[in-house]
Amino acid sequence: MNTITIGKLWESKNESLWKKCLDRYWDFVEVNLRQNYELEREMNALSPQDLEPLDSEGWYNFLKEKYFRWKYTDSRRYATTTKELRRYTEENRLDELLSIKKKLLALDVSDIKIGLKTTRAIHGLGTAGASGLLSLLYPGAFGTVDQFVIKALLNIPDIPEKPILERMKPSSGLSLKNGVFLIKLMRQKADELNSTYETNFWTPRKIDMILWITRD
Repeated sequence: MNTITIGKLWESKNESLWKKCLDRYWDFVEVNLRQNYELEREMNALSPQDLEPLDSEGWYNFLKEKYFRWKYTDSRRYATTTKELRRYTEENRLDELLSIKKKLLALDVSDIKIGLKTTRAIHGLGTAGASGLLSLLYPGAFGTVDQFVIKALLNIPDIPEKPILERMKPSSGLSLKNGVFLIKLMRQKADELNSTYETNFWTPRKIDMILWITRD
């Protein structure tokens, strides 16, 4: 399994290979992101119900100390994004941030574009950051989209979507349109696997985890 490529896996009908690759995500986190391992597990178990009781300050602290730390493991990236997030406290606008939480908890998860637009309204989050939060709250509907996911998809030789993927410029920020396209692609793959294996195990979030670990 260590040598299987995403190209071979993408077309594989062997579910055990898919699950072994998913397990590799946690192996990687345990070895390479050890300081974040418990946070990874906590975020992986997150649900909308966990956010419901949070007041404006609690929601702000969750984003700053939990979600942004989970998403931005590079200290420099964390510093620049939380600088934007701190505007809510510095400008006395925590109520505005709380209103975004309420919209997120009432989200129609079938609408990818609205989901991303709603979450991108949080200072410090672009399309990639917004998709990450959505993937944790609603793993059955969203996956995280970023440069690593695109890199992995481009390593699938015969993927029909390659011309569109090649036009994306993740280094300068993914557009809303890019995000919608990538999440739709993850939804399609999850649906395909669930149909093939007669299960409901596969989700866009699990597809993004596999893409992340097979990007090289």
